[in-house]
Amino acid sequence: MVGGETDGPFLLDLPAGAPPFTVPDANPLTRASVELGKALFFDTRLSRDASMSCASCHDPDHAFSDTVALSLGVAGLPGSRNAPTLANVAYHPGLFRDGGIPTLEAQVIAPVQDPLEMDHTLQGAAEHLSQEGEYQRLSLLAYGRELDPYVITRAIASYQRTLISGWSRFDRYVYEGQSQAMTESEVRGWDLFRSEALNCSACHSGFDLSDHSYQNIGQYLEYVDPGRARITLDLGDEGKFKVPTLRNIALTGPYMHDGAMATLDQVIDHFASGGQPHPNRSPLLTTFALNEQERMDLIAFLHALTDERSIDQVP
Repeated sequence: MVGGETDGPFLLDLPAGAPPFTVPDANPLTRASVELGKALFFDTRLSRDASMSCASCHDPDHAFSDTVALSLGVAGLPGSRNAPTLANVAYHPGLFRDGGIPTLEAQVIAPVQDPLEMDHTLQGAAEHLSQEGEYQRLSLLAYGRELDPYVITRAIASYQRTLISGWSRFDRYVYEGQSQAMTESEVRGWDLFRSEALNCSACHSGFDLSDHSYQNIGQYLEYVDPGRARITLDLGDEGKFKVPTLRNIALTGPYMHDGAMATLDQVIDHFASGGQPHPNRSPLLTTFALNEQERMDLIAFLHALTDERSIDQVP
């Protein structure tokens, strides 16, 4: 309680197909924590030169993903990877494309302190932002303490947990039983997607349309970015990256860990080819051929995965 004001649970709106997810007991979703987290997410003062916020690389208009191949940090410095969508990160057992961060709370630290991203320190950002009276009010309400690195990481993590995707025509068709929600072309594309010939659903499965495994898709014969091997130090993991969600895929290009594919057509071409014969290439990859109508149907289905409402639930 602050000045007679009390906090309370954040009433998260889950779509029909969304399973429950685990929220740490030490960081429950409350109105104040989520409101503070959103404000911090969009605050450029988290970066050293106050030039960029979390939203600079995770654009709400693109399902909280980036629009350039390699995300840019302070002073326009190129990063090492393409920033993926934050949609449904509450369900992810590991964060970053290599799964190197286990929790959303810990994830906040990396971009703030990475010299190629925000190039700041959490302590320095906290000292600067603590001058904001509204931030202090929300911090005291949510965490019973003044704004500090602990609060910044917890609040931003709380906001990110509310970014739930599951409001598309596909969801209305599959989870709400609305048989007219998808067009005939989109339904044919959905059938193709699940077909044995394409085998897309071997990895892109479940509510998030990802099994969150790590796969080498034969993008290269030699990888500059080692992928999962950066974490495990296992050469057998070289070139393996987390299987991305396909939700809002029409909005989240360019694609792949390095943004090397600009269009969905290029992505389909890659998978149709079976990929490069890298030693770690997933055995799940197979070659396939699509006629013009089938390609149109598959792309139509992928567009049907676009949310029809904002995934941001915080006013």
